[in-house]
Amino acid sequence: MERTLIRTEDGSATLYVPELNEHYHSVHGAVQESLHIFIRAGVEESGKEELRILEAGFGTGLNAYLTLLHAHRNRLSVAYHTLEKYPLSPEEYHLLNYTEHSAEPEDLAGIFRQLHESPWETDLRLTPGFLLHKYRTDFREIGFSEQFDIVFFDAFSPEVQPALWSEAVFQKYLRALVPGGILVTYCVKGTVKQALRKVGFTVKRLPGPPGKREMLRAVKPV
Repeated sequence: MERTLIRTEDGSATLYVPELNEHYHSVHGAVQESLHIFIRAGVEESGKEELRILEAGFGTGLNAYLTLLHAHRNRLSVAYHTLEKYPLSPEEYHLLNYTEHSAEPEDLAGIFRQLHESPWETDLRLTPGFLLHKYRTDFREIGFSEQFDIVFFDAFSPEVQPALWSEAVFQKYLRALVPGGILVTYCVKGTVKQALRKVGFTVKRLPGPPGKREMLRAVKPV
């Protein structure tokens, strides 16, 4: 898959896939989008000090990186499980400038690179409060024996990968969540809201990050 580096409006980088005409993050700001949708509307909304997070779409590693930093600063304990079928090459992730936009603590120097270089299919504790497990697989092909507090649903858009936004996929993630668990995503398309509601989620539209009017938070009933 061909990918090219793009600088977004907040100065942070993202990648563009010409084959799909799709960016990995908002061109209005990669870091600010991830903070708004996944950290503030996801991690902070949960209110828990011990979290199990499941990410659909490791991609550039930005969501995992910001979660790790947030956990470190706030003394949270996070087990972070993430799926990716097409991981970046070292040449690609070395170009990403997220450490310049995150006020990275000195004791976490090099942690972004470690996220990408960590082995697949195994638990790895990167900090005392952050355990990483990466799965190299398609979203649709994996089953979960564990349950999670939060799902970060960060797939490419339904326009280019509609099968990843289906009722069957959302049913799998509903089952993977604890009662009261939340799924957060940037996508507010009508068919996505309908699919989430149909499988049992309670869906709420929230204000979106800069450049995007809305985002979604879906909650599994208690």
